[in-house]
Amino acid sequence: MKVTEKDVTYVADLAHLELTEDERARMLRDLNSILEYVERLNELDTDKVTPMAQVSDRYGVDESRQGSERFAYASREDVRNGLRESLPHEGALGNAPDTDGTFFEVPKVIER
Repeated sequence: MKVTEKDVTYVADLAHLELTEDERARMLRDLNSILEYVERLNELDTDKVTPMAQVSDRYGVDESRQGSERFAYASREDVRNGLRESLPHEGALGNAPDTDGTFFEVPKVIER
């Protein structure tokens, strides 16, 4: 698969980006470079590679544990201690400049 200048222009228009000719050319080059690298990675035989929970030890690990248990510090029990109730629906709508009584009313943002 190869990204074309038409693709870059199309996505830039969707994102409301005004790219210069140089920026469009650089984006085209960079996106194609990324796709070429992904294609190279897809050629690798990863059948015998053990799946990883995290690719970096940047945030520390529990060396006394094996496998994905090493990263147990990253999860927590689903408990309500210390949590507070959400803002009531009526309270949220009470702060809105415009509402229909159920939803916030906002001006249309995207026009084409």
